[in-house]
Amino acid sequence: MSKGKNQHVVKHTDGWAVRGAGNDRVTRVTETQREAIQIAREIAQNQESELFIHGRNGRIRERDSFGNDPFPPKG
Repeated sequence: MSKGKNQHVVKHTDGWAVRGAGNDRVTRVTETQREAIQIAREIAQNQESELFIHGRNGRIRERDSFGNDPFPPKG
């Protein structure tokens, strides 16, 4: 289970936005998705939560976990 709020990178009327899970307001709006991903990744790492990257269509296209992964890969 993650410690902080999961972070989502979503399309926004002014570009791309970083939004914490369950938040009505966005944390930050950027011109490019790449910028939003960098910001969201830093927040997710600091909060030990997950990062969800949404495509233009709104569907999740990528995710990354920075918290306690309940199913860590075997190595």
